Amino acid sequence: MNDAGTSDAGVSAAGKASGAYRVLARKYRPSDFSQLIGQEPMVRTLTNAFSSGRIAQAWMLTGVRGVGKTTTARILARALNYRTPGIDKPWVDLSVPGEHCQAIMEGRHVDVIEMDAASHTGIDDIRDIIDRVRYAPVSARYKVYIIDEVHMLSTQAFNGLLKTLEEPPPHVKFIFATTEIRKVPITVLSRCQRFDLRRIDASALVRHLGAISEKEGISIDDEALAMIARAAEGSARDSLSILDQAIAHGGGAVTAEAVRAMLGLADRGRIIDLFEHLMRGDVAAALGEFRAQYDTGADPAAVLTDLAEFNHLVTRLRFVPDAAEDASLSEAERRRGVEFAAALSVKVLSRTWQMLLKGIPEVQSSNRPVSAAEMVLIRIAHAADLPTLDEALKSLDGQPAPAPRAPQPRPAPAGAPSGGPAGAMAQLAMPSVMPSSSGGAQTMRVVEAAPEPVSFTPQPEPEPEQPQQSIKSLNDIVALADSHRDGLFKALVRRCVRPVRIEPGHVEVSLTEDAPRTLLNDLTVKLKQWTGRHWVVSLSKDEGGQTLSEMESERRETALLDARSDPAVAAVLERFPGARIIDVRIPDALQAQGPDDDTLPEPETDEDD
Repeated sequence: MNDAGTSDAGVSAAGKASGAYRVLARKYRPSDFSQLIGQEPMVRTLTNAFSSGRIAQAWMLTGVRGVGKTTTARILARALNYRTPGIDKPWVDLSVPGEHCQAIMEGRHVDVIEMDAASHTGIDDIRDIIDRVRYAPVSARYKVYIIDEVHMLSTQAFNGLLKTLEEPPPHVKFIFATTEIRKVPITVLSRCQRFDLRRIDASALVRHLGAISEKEGISIDDEALAMIARAAEGSARDSLSILDQAIAHGGGAVTAEAVRAMLGLADRGRIIDLFEHLMRGDVAAALGEFRAQYDTGADPAAVLTDLAEFNHLVTRLRFVPDAAEDASLSEAERRRGVEFAAALSVKVLSRTWQMLLKGIPEVQSSNRPVSAAEMVLIRIAHAADLPTLDEALKSLDGQPAPAPRAPQPRPAPAGAPSGGPAGAMAQLAMPSVMPSSSGGAQTMRVVEAAPEPVSFTPQPEPEPEQPQQSIKSLNDIVALADSHRDGLFKALVRRCVRPVRIEPGHVEVSLTEDAPRTLLNDLTVKLKQWTGRHWVVSLSKDEGGQTLSEMESERRETALLDARSDPAVAAVLERFPGARIIDVRIPDALQAQGPDDDTLPEPETDEDD
């Protein structure tokens, strides 16, 4: 944890005299390894390396923004050049400031050169470093080059640095920092000792922010600390920046309501209420709660993101009950999350997670985010109508899908009101296919309880089956589509389906290259719908026969060839140069045509002509 005394050691006398305000991220910047938060593996490695004298020639520090890469680089440079009256060698315990410590931590030491690779990307900048490394340090033990955002260097710059990086002078050390480790060439990585700085745990950030607030004399709610820690996403610098903003926003006292309004977040308690409405399938209540949160300033995508986080928390609590002890959780999240974890099945939680994961990008990219978010919530609330995978497979096999069984409602704790959370959870443990007052389907599928005696319920007599239509060829399928007025599907079957084998209940076909991907599935669904029986439609490796369109084209070409060979037609073609045959009509077919046929009858001729 940061120590205000040591962290303020770098404040210049001029700065104190002028009363210049220093933001919390700079004021409480760690000055030694003991103040780094959440980086214990790296500190342990460096401690052992320094104590055994196995000091690397270059280090690569990587991690997300705000975890302390630049700060760690400065502390490492301080440790390399540590010198006190009693210690004159590289040292990790920096509790006592050394001769060069203050200048290094303030970034003004002549032998510790910091360079931002984002603004010095070319080979000329690297050549300048290569020319200077031959000279010994002015006053320190090592000349240390700290290159931030090293992935921004050009390819030529990286290549120019390789030889010096592999065999640097004994008085030179390199420390690189980057947020994009994948963009750094492997030839550079192989010459460095790599440290991955981890995201800081939310509970550690809560403790860190609480200690700083106490030192600053700021009153802050525990819930506000948890919200700031979650919003920082593992970044200490971001958390301190948000805390600074919250202190200014609240005028010295930081409340959860102020942080929520400042960040545009939804109330975590209301997010849990919205989650409960969805799990009950109460669409009206869910949409009303969402609109209420939106009217108070909550962003629609942020609401869905918070729902996904709570869904993940409930799922995690099912398998890791100790996760409820996380300091970043509010009391409502901890208590009600445990209750939901005991009542909801993994199938329901997984399906809700997938729907939210797909819905959040839809809302973010939509020009009507509120409407898009409401549609996502409606889909989740009606998800109980969708069978699970095993139920769908059993239904395809003709077996009845198992009805989910619910455990007995748990008694509410003594003293808990019937309408409170405990009472709500007792109501949640109900059969999963129960309609709600709003018309939505019951979404919650509770955890299956121990087997109980099942009472016998007489089943209604099955309805008489409709006579099944025989299908022996593609023409029969086309005729079915025509009788059901499905012209588009009829055209697809004629153009894209090649028959291989057609038997009762089984159709094996191959498809043309331009066939839609969903054609086989559509064929299965429509055959079952039109014939009243289940059909297995499979894709064959064989080429199959001709499509109906190809057969029709072939018949047409044959008829045209036959017509050209007819003496009368040949005489007409010879008599009228440029004439061509555009259609061939059989007299019997003309007599069978009805008034709606597409082929027009030949014009009548005058008997006197």
